Order: sequence, then C-alpha cells, then structure tokens
Amino acid sequence: MKILVYGINYSPELTGIGKYTGEMVEWMTSQGHEVRVITAPPYYPVWKVHPDYSAWKYKKEQGKATVWRCPLYVPKQPSTLKRLLHLGSFALSSFFPLLAQRGWKPDRVIGVVPTLFCVPGMRLLAKLSGARTLLHIQDYEVDAMLGLGMAGKTPGKIARLAQRFEKSGLHNVDNVSTISRSMMNKATEKGVDPQRVIFFPNWSEVARFRDVAPGQIEAVRHALNLPADKKIVLYSGNIGEKQGLETVIEVAGRFAGSPYLFVIVGQGGGKERLEKLVHVHGLNNVVFHPLQSYEALPALLGLADCHLVIQRRGAADAVLPSKLTNILAVGGNAVITAEPETELGQLCEAYPGIAVCVVPESADALAAGIERCLQLPQNNTVAREYAERTLEKENVLSQFIAAISS
Repeated sequence: MKILVYGINYSPELTGIGKYTGEMVEWMTSQGHEVRVITAPPYYPVWKVHPDYSAWKYKKEQGKATVWRCPLYVPKQPSTLKRLLHLGSFALSSFFPLLAQRGWKPDRVIGVVPTLFCVPGMRLLAKLSGARTLLHIQDYEVDAMLGLGMAGKTPGKIARLAQRFEKSGLHNVDNVSTISRSMMNKATEKGVDPQRVIFFPNWSEVARFRDVAPGQIEAVRHALNLPADKKIVLYSGNIGEKQGLETVIEVAGRFAGSPYLFVIVGQGGGKERLEKLVHVHGLNNVVFHPLQSYEALPALLGLADCHLVIQRRGAADAVLPSKLTNILAVGGNAVITAEPETELGQLCEAYPGIAVCVVPESADALAAGIERCLQLPQNNTVAREYAERTLEKENVLSQFIAAISS
C-alpha cells in the first residue's frame, strides 16, 4: 500500500508520540509498504527544536520513507493559547505539502492526533486522491485540556467550539483508532460508529526489554552516578503539566532519611520548576538527568526498584502513558496514580499485582504506594507476562495493518 502518515511528532524524538510514529513507519517500510511522512522538526519533550533542524524552514529527507518537515511555532513555556498557536501553525504550514501528495494518490492517510487542526486537510486530500482516512488518537487533546482546567473553570464558548470541532473530525474520517479500551469507548461516546473504531495500542519490543544483561544495567548506573546502596525510585519521561510531579518532590522530602534515591529522567516545560522546588527544600535525595537514548532505556528501566507513572486527577483516562508499556516489559514494579474507573485503574483491578494503584495528587497515597512497591519481589512476573501477551510490537503492528487493509 501507499501510506501517508501525517502528524506533528515523529522520529528522532525519543519519547511519546514521535517515538511510536517513527517505529510504526519503520515497520511499515520493512513490510514493503511505500510510506511518506508529513511532520514537524523534532522538538519534544524539551519544547525546543533540535539543533540539526530549523523551526522556520521546510526540509525534505529521503530514506526508506520520504519525510517532509514543515515549519511551526514552538513556545518555550507552553500555555493554552501558545499551545493552540503551536498546533495551528503546523496545520497551516503543512497544508500545501499535504495537498501536493494528491498526485501520488496514497491508498491510506493516517493522521496522528494531536493535532485535530490537521483533519480538514486530511479530508480534502482524501477527496482529491481517493484515499481512505484513519485518525489515530494518541491523545484526546480537547479532553486533556478540559480535564486539566486549561480552558478555565467554566468551559464556556471556546470549550464548546473545541468539542464541536473534535466531533466533526471524528465523524468525517473512515476509521478511528486509539490506544486503549477506555479510549475506544470514549470515541463511541463521542458518536463514532463502533464498527469504525480500531484498537491500536502502543507497543513494546518485549524481548529487548526482557533480556537485559546485568552488565548493561551496571554501566547505566555508573554513567548516571547512581549509588548501589540506594533504592532507586525512577520517573522517566515527559516533565509537563499533566504529570503533577510536584507531589513526587513532596514525597521525596518525607523520605529524606531513608535509603531511597528519587531519580527524575526527562525533559519538559515543568522541569525547571521542579529543580527549584528541590533547591528550596534542600533535598539531597532527588537527582535529575536528561532523557537517555533508546539504546540505554532497557537498562535504565531495569535498574529501578520502583517506577513512578504519575498523572494529575482527570488526565489518566484521556492519555494512556506510553512509558508504562516498557516498564511492564522489563518486569518492573510501578506505582500508578489513577482513579479506579480509568483505563489504568481498571488494568490494575483486572490484573492483580501488575502495579500498585493509588489516587492521584495525594502525597500520603503516593508515599504509601512507594513503600508497598519497594516490598514487592524485584521481578514482576504479572507485568512481564501481560506485556508478552498483549504488547509485543510485531503482533500489534501486524493486527493494525490487517485492520486498515480490509
């Protein structure tokens, strides 16, 4: 098939949506599909365009897939308005490169959300070229915005307009896919025909994370200067608004006299604020490191005694954290903050022992969860078996391509 992938995040971004979109395209080309990509220069999660790219110039990359990089506005400190301008700038700059694909006549156009602003262009290209469209929901951006209060305490006209725009996008594509069962249910609640909804979860290279040599783990421990006599409580990923990592800093303060070291690995708009909190409270049991390479990730996850999957109240059902897939694959013990009715809460209930689930935004609950987690056997067989059965990369992508080929 000729497949056009259209989305703001893409490889070489090391985390989140860009990582999965890049791996999907690489897998599709390996299976003989002809793939083109329209995307932005890499900027996430540091909210700064990588040095080898420009935020203001178009760039074409030729490899196994042909990639067009389109200019966009990248705010240093994202706010609601700046984020909307950011998303809108990409939809605008990518519109004409998108329509230029009509002569190529793709068979499928896969739009990755965010951003919904790109859906009108997708639909127009489909009409001009005869392609079928699929909208892959990595993030219900409108729900996340409202759930985190980004549109104000009272939704008002802007929120209603955003919801109508979202509804139009979901209803006017051929298929909608998303990454969790609860997010599939949300699509049908928004009026999408269940027959048009495809389950397409984020995956893990399970064997790669399962078979980590002790020497690799020790090499990463040494590189990050992490003492062997401390219990490592690890958060690895984006440091943004929806995580609410201030609670982690508060809990770290409570464990100041314990042999626990809180290691925060990642980048994002909230990192500077967290570093200031640690400095103000004089904590010496919290360390920060930048995102590690994907090659080092299995060993990084393998050295942790307790993983933190932290989100604010109201965010857990809108966004299923991609970091969890690799934590499960490595057989790690995790503390997840999620309400019982959310996807994460239901996962913990359905598979007892897969993780410790506590209520969000509670320092008391998080502290108790960490204590419980650190008492568990180091190798979490429930988590690893779930990953092998449900999240193996080859199985997930093969089922997806079969679903969109029919």
